Amino acid sequence: MAHIVLGIGSSHTPLLTLTAEQWQHRAAADYANKELNMSDGRLLTYEQVLAELGPRAADVISPEILNAKERACSAALDRLGDALAEAAPDVVIIVGDDQRELFTAANQPAMAIFHGDKIITSDKYGEKESADWVKDMGRGYLMDDAHVLTGSPAFAVELIQGLMDENFDIATCSHVDDPKKAGFGHAYGFIVKRLFRGRAIPVVPLLLNTYYGPNVPTAERCHNLGQAIRRVVEASPAKLRVAIIASGGLSHFVVDEKLDKIVTDALTSGNHDELRRIPRGALNSGSSEILNWIVVAGAAQTLALRWHEYQPLYRTPAGTGVGAGFAVWGRD
Repeated sequence: MAHIVLGIGSSHTPLLTLTAEQWQHRAAADYANKELNMSDGRLLTYEQVLAELGPRAADVISPEILNAKERACSAALDRLGDALAEAAPDVVIIVGDDQRELFTAANQPAMAIFHGDKIITSDKYGEKESADWVKDMGRGYLMDDAHVLTGSPAFAVELIQGLMDENFDIATCSHVDDPKKAGFGHAYGFIVKRLFRGRAIPVVPLLLNTYYGPNVPTAERCHNLGQAIRRVVEASPAKLRVAIIASGGLSHFVVDEKLDKIVTDALTSGNHDELRRIPRGALNSGSSEILNWIVVAGAAQTLALRWHEYQPLYRTPAGTGVGAGFAVWGRD
């Protein structure tokens, strides 16, 4: 029988692929963003956020503080990599969201699983003319070229069929036609690049539509999906050690430490009803990736939360940036 032996949650913000000195380039995007998401569902300009919240982060974006944040996040990612190496899984389910890297508006499934043997990344950031920081980000996301990652076709098909029996209508895909046009994106490449440490561990990508309405699943539905994944894995006759990893989150692009605390407190206490109740309005734009964590929380519910860390990464005076989260679930 297969078992989920490890759960991991990890942010995948570009900031984690860059030096603190380069974070200013992402701050520039915030200043220009006309739809910064507030946790009550409103979308505001940077000027409106600044007027409403004030320069709340002006004192925590000095070079010294940002460098310390970079070091803390790097250490947290190292700890996740250590946990993955120690667990030695036979296969890893990566729960991520596609952001117009593989899918387009022509076809946007709510939930999809890839069951091919070759997971090919998009080379979106591989242009020679790109700025150096974009090239660095591309390398950190395995999107500087069409990288081929190892799939797990048989287990993926078993997972798809089991979830169909659990009343989840899972969309499927099995190959990437042309990575110059469409391929797997940062949610998957970052995890493999940063945590796998060069090991070719077979991967089953689960693509959850967190970003693009109108078919974004609710928090409750995502938690139910995670629980169903656990049941399907445990019913498998394959003798596999399975890890499941949530890629993305937490709050962004307006950092909301209150929302992030609701999530981390619920994970720490095991109060999964709190996770299931998070309203749609709080889960827009980048904050929607909290749904990936809720899936993994459901799947890892029989494991203990062994460790977690939270780093609010502010990059502008108004407090835009990312609430970076890192977590490990394992057996006691």
